[in-house]
Amino acid sequence: MGLLILRCVFLMVAAGLGILFIRTPAMPPDAPGWAFWSVFGGALGLAMSVIILDVAIRRKRLDAISAVYFGMVVGLFLSYVVGIALTPVPMSPTIRDCVQLVLGAVLCYACISLLIQTRNDFRFIIPYVEFSKEIKGLRPYILDTSVIIDGRIADLVDTNLFDSQLIMPRFVIGELQGIADSSDRQRRGRGRRGLDIVNRLRTNPKVDLKISDHELPELEDQPVDLKLVALAKHLDGKLVTNDFNLNKVASLQGVVVINLNDVANALKPVFLPGENMQVRIVKSGEEPGQGVGYMDDGTMVVVEGGREHLNQVIAVAVTSVLQTSAGRMVFGRLASRTSQKL
Repeated sequence: MGLLILRCVFLMVAAGLGILFIRTPAMPPDAPGWAFWSVFGGALGLAMSVIILDVAIRRKRLDAISAVYFGMVVGLFLSYVVGIALTPVPMSPTIRDCVQLVLGAVLCYACISLLIQTRNDFRFIIPYVEFSKEIKGLRPYILDTSVIIDGRIADLVDTNLFDSQLIMPRFVIGELQGIADSSDRQRRGRGRRGLDIVNRLRTNPKVDLKISDHELPELEDQPVDLKLVALAKHLDGKLVTNDFNLNKVASLQGVVVINLNDVANALKPVFLPGENMQVRIVKSGEEPGQGVGYMDDGTMVVVEGGREHLNQVIAVAVTSVLQTSAGRMVFGRLASRTSQKL
């Protein structure tokens, strides 16, 4: 409703400006009638074009708009200062106006271009007032190549677990494209799946995903892992990865890391010694008499005396649980002699 009222008022103002221009000396009184209607219609047409453009561009980025506004203000101020400095220079008023217009256009373009290219670092500070780029949530999440190829990040995003902006660095997309163009069939398939995940995140209306072109000049020729750590430190963000080595390097440099493997392990069911479970024995264990089964989430269950129950679902009493970096292992023994043959 507010936008509708604003647009109606804008059309009325445009109509008023058209009438005002018709009544100025610039419009001769003996002009034909179609000329008056052309001016009036042109003012309304220009206003309608602006409204249509506003409606067409539905998603407007605040950082880009702010960069244009502040760049234009700074450029006009600099052109005004340069115009004052040119006052002592002997030249005709016409030439002076032309020079000032050219300088104003050049300075406005330069300021706007500079702020648009550095909008991620843009901070315009006035005493007691600070205008800075606002992002959704507290700290952004920087996505690694491995977590994109893994694919589980898209399902986690659908659960509304991430309440901050997701940042996909441009060099990570470049690495995914390189993997997708690999001559190895398996590697090529992983790269293409990663690109599909990026498109899924980008088209998800619930996801605040940003493709970041920001790259520190001193790390231009460095590996992707170092660039990710440096970007996470620069943005004060959290690094989301599945890479064990990158996890260690980032942690040593004080970067908060979210490892999806650790998240998956934390969500696995917790079994205490003495509890019973049902598990299907699928193969023999390394020790004599041992049988090995797997739970629905992939957790390995090693059962003493389970070898003779291959391809059977048996009741197992948990004796101990071993947590490793690779996951969780459950050790148990037969809870009863009854079993269900599959």
